[in-house]
Amino acid sequence: MSPLAKRYAGVSGAMLGLLALLWLADRIWPLPLPGDDLARVVLAEDGTPLWRFADAEGVWRYPVTVEQVSPYYLQALLTYEDRWFYQHAGVNPLALARAAWQNLSGGRVLSGGSTLSMQVARLLDPHSRTLAGKLRQLWRTGQLEWHLSKQQILEIYLNRAPFGGTLQGVAAASWAYLGKSPMQLTPAEAAMLAVLPQAPSRLRPDRHRQRAQVARDKVLQRLADYRVWPQQTVTEARQEPLLLAPRQEPSLAPLLARRLNGRDSPPLIRTTLDAALQRRLEDLLLGWRAKLPERTSAAIIVVEAQNMAVRAYLGSVDFNDERRFGHVDMISALRSPGSTLKPFLYGMALDAGLIHSESLLQDVPRRYGDYRPGNFSAGFIGAVPASSALAMSLNLPAVQLLEAFGPKRFAAQMRSGGIPLTLPNLAEPNLSMILGGVGSRLEDLVSGYSAFARDGKSANLRLQPQDQLRERRLLSPGAAWIVRRILSGQARPDRDPHAELVQRPVLAWKTGTSYGFRDAWSIGVGPRYLIGIWIGRPDGTPVPGQFGLASAAPLMLQVHDVLTNRDSQRGIVAPVQAVPANVGVAAICWPLGQPMDRHDPNCRRQRFAWTLDGTTPPTLLAQDQPLSVGLLEKVWVNDQGLRVDAHCPGATARDIALWPAPLEPWLPRVERRESRLPPSDPSCPPQVPAATSPLSIVGVREGDRLRRPAASVEALRIKLSALGGSGRRWWFLNGAPLGETLSQDSLGTSFDQVGRFQLSVLDESGQTARIEFEVID
Repeated sequence: MSPLAKRYAGVSGAMLGLLALLWLADRIWPLPLPGDDLARVVLAEDGTPLWRFADAEGVWRYPVTVEQVSPYYLQALLTYEDRWFYQHAGVNPLALARAAWQNLSGGRVLSGGSTLSMQVARLLDPHSRTLAGKLRQLWRTGQLEWHLSKQQILEIYLNRAPFGGTLQGVAAASWAYLGKSPMQLTPAEAAMLAVLPQAPSRLRPDRHRQRAQVARDKVLQRLADYRVWPQQTVTEARQEPLLLAPRQEPSLAPLLARRLNGRDSPPLIRTTLDAALQRRLEDLLLGWRAKLPERTSAAIIVVEAQNMAVRAYLGSVDFNDERRFGHVDMISALRSPGSTLKPFLYGMALDAGLIHSESLLQDVPRRYGDYRPGNFSAGFIGAVPASSALAMSLNLPAVQLLEAFGPKRFAAQMRSGGIPLTLPNLAEPNLSMILGGVGSRLEDLVSGYSAFARDGKSANLRLQPQDQLRERRLLSPGAAWIVRRILSGQARPDRDPHAELVQRPVLAWKTGTSYGFRDAWSIGVGPRYLIGIWIGRPDGTPVPGQFGLASAAPLMLQVHDVLTNRDSQRGIVAPVQAVPANVGVAAICWPLGQPMDRHDPNCRRQRFAWTLDGTTPPTLLAQDQPLSVGLLEKVWVNDQGLRVDAHCPGATARDIALWPAPLEPWLPRVERRESRLPPSDPSCPPQVPAATSPLSIVGVREGDRLRRPAASVEALRIKLSALGGSGRRWWFLNGAPLGETLSQDSLGTSFDQVGRFQLSVLDESGQTARIEFEVID
């Protein structure tokens, strides 16, 4: 082998050995690339930071890519820090030589020769300012250039450069100091942020405005000297004052941020929230705090009905208020829904053909075994149309409707529609569930109410842009449309049956109050948004006097006004909701609930009803009330109109519509049973007299426990009457005569002692009725 060949082989061997050593060193001391340090930023839909979770050192970042930063900033950064960034291999010898000469000739440090790659190396692996530290920096710089592209190195700088305090990265600095995205930086702002990492503590613009402006102008001068920016752009940037946004760390939607943050979450947690709306409603709710009783919280959720994106999420009245349990998210908490489930039941009953919008329901006292529901107002109306029963949130008609529809069927349809109901102690579905005897969540209720804005399909809430929209059929489009009309208080068809049905929707809403005044609800379906409101104490203690209409509804209406004004200012027009094809209008008559001529003697009250598929269900009869075997009674009358036996000469049949017997005490005398039936002909009376109607007592029921007034100076007064039977009635209390009444009269009595009592009544036909009850203190 020639000497030249030997020399060449030796050099090659040395080079291979050096490369092997470098490879081994790279494996022994790998490049410390940034890992997941659990720093997170929760973003609104437009990228605005809502909340941040700092790393273990309290530093927060807003990761961005090169494409998400203003070109002005990139030009200012590279011109000022490293003009040859894309040309050198990590170290710029000319820049190092220049810096060394300037520092030696000046007798102090006047310039640095570090490239951006070297600065990134120092950020990833901090070192001392010694020769050993400098060699270590050069080694890390070489590793960076070996393993990463220039763009990747630049992105590490964009996200890890210090900007003062607990801020790292240009995006975090842009939002904190300027209140805007780094993509929206002006030339002057870009120049200021480009120089800030050189001395982040000394140049912080919120503390040292003058120093920051001088440093900014130095960057601008260099951009002009190198002709990177036109002179006019630089001149205008110099004239721009250093304007900063109020320094405020992200502090919106903390409970949603906590809900979405997890160990597997990405550094940027994106949501569907509207940052401006969230801030506006948080300020609004803080203003409401003074109106709320102590230890009382509130929750608000706003959802855009078209895409089910959550636009505002306020899980408590104040996250930092420990006395009000501000850390408890009441949007996802399980609570009693009160009367907020009633619209779903009425819609399902419409679909099942049990009612139309003006079906006759009974708001009268009833007992279901040990369960005796009452109305919130403690009074009773008697005959009430379904639309009014829902609009007034009457309890007894809702229980009557659920009894006919079936509690298990209702719970199953709610579950399949995406609204699970939690029964206490694994109980079976029962009648109490329609009055709030179950558990539900505000987010589930709002999801269910979306059916009234989405043609009967309920849909899941979307908290993040990647959440898929899933729909479930809950009601038919017609039933959902009718219930929404009822809840919105719009004109009923009986006011103008020929009016155009297509109207712009207004706010439809329903309130609810749980047992013991523990939860106050109000849920609204607006032209574009669904609004859910809850007010109460997270620990479940009662708040006397707090109920949905007085507490939650005013807040819901105020939120609706905010949304309406925003849409108006933006020129957004409310959508037009067309009537479903299967919805119609029919003239029906009470008490039968059927279409008939208004001059028919059995048409006692005519009403115009919304109907589905042209069907008009008959009046719904309660299952366990007296005289509820039918509303149409066939009688035989003679030429004089007197009631006779069917075999009497000249007897003709006549059908007479009667009101449900439990409504008798609330009916005018002319509409009661004995007034509606013709009098009997003494010469040929019917074989079966009115005794076919069972005799029953109204005013007190079997097993009642009646409490005397708290003052104990007044006697307990009860008004008694009897249904059914015929003729005169004789009343007895514990076997002793109590009084005497005629067929349609009532008897008032009082009890000034406690104990058990037996009450009985006897009519002329020999029928008797008897009950036992108790009077307690």
